[in-house]
Amino acid sequence: TVSSHLGNMKGLPHYDCSMSVSGTTLLIIAYSTVMAVGLIGNSCLVFVITRHKEMHNVTNIFIVNLSCSDILMCIICLPVTIIYTLMDHWILGEALCKLTPFIQCISITVSIFSLVLIAMERYQLIVHPTGWKPMVAQSYLAVAITWIVACLMSVPLLSYSVLTLPFQNFSAPLPINDNLICMELWPSVKERRAYFTSLLVFQYFLPLILIMVCYLHVYFRLRRRKDMVERGRNTTQKKNKGSTRINTMLVAIVVAFALSWLPLNIFNTVFDWHHEIIPSCSHDIIFSLCHLTAMSSTCVNPIIYGFLNSNFQKQLKSTLLRCRCWGVVERYESVPLSTVSTEITKGSILSNGSISSLAPKRALGSLSA
Repeated sequence: TVSSHLGNMKGLPHYDCSMSVSGTTLLIIAYSTVMAVGLIGNSCLVFVITRHKEMHNVTNIFIVNLSCSDILMCIICLPVTIIYTLMDHWILGEALCKLTPFIQCISITVSIFSLVLIAMERYQLIVHPTGWKPMVAQSYLAVAITWIVACLMSVPLLSYSVLTLPFQNFSAPLPINDNLICMELWPSVKERRAYFTSLLVFQYFLPLILIMVCYLHVYFRLRRRKDMVERGRNTTQKKNKGSTRINTMLVAIVVAFALSWLPLNIFNTVFDWHHEIIPSCSHDIIFSLCHLTAMSSTCVNPIIYGFLNSNFQKQLKSTLLRCRCWGVVERYESVPLSTVSTEITKGSILSNGSISSLAPKRALGSLSA
């Protein structure tokens, strides 16, 4: 599920449980770090890819789409969430009350659908190299469709998120304040459960299964290709190393995606079906930890697929410095086509003839290591 349910939890009666100063400080630092790293990392990915025309291929278009959705998350959803968690009431107005969960749902849906598109493109290029090849124009169309579908899926959050007084549906023996909270008021519990259960299926389980299937096929195809080359005694130590790095990255794609969102999905599922088992004085900190883990994917992925990639670092450095006086031509690692694919997406070959190894955020941008 996508909605934080934070407002819904504040709409349940519970005693005033203030967070300690040290806990509050730690939470602010953690969220600020994730937001800063996510913004900088994804902005660098977008900057480098858009600045180099040779990188304008199908996979990299999806990478930019992923980065843009994560940037949107860092700019709007993370600051609003931490403010609401610490203030314990809503001070940001009705417009942000409706827009925040709506934008968060859109952002996550776009990210996941883009990740699936990348996996499917890698599957088509590697497993069926002589078959149909996605074109750049088609990738732009796919990006537009993902945003449209994401908006349609998120409409209920826009409709049912409202500003209201806390505990208005409960008889509270103690006096309560008149601070407004932002929460989701659904027509019925069944409709709320049905919607968020559907999101859990379509935003987590089904994409994860599809991604795993695609990359398992890619892995086994690369493994068979490697074995064929080894039997021909034409392989080198560098090729073996590159193949190992490719396989490791394939595993990291699925693991990072699954683990980042698992805690928040579990928390929201428990809240949807048995919110009473969540401790009254601990739900804010439990939610914050789960939400922070999910949001960390916005900064972990650029690190894995960007800053740990030597070619990306060289491209970023050359773009930022733009200084010819260094006079050193950067050398790029190359993985032979025999270990990657018989054909490669147009635009992924650099001017010096080597294959760009810029790896995408959360999915492979190019299967070179």
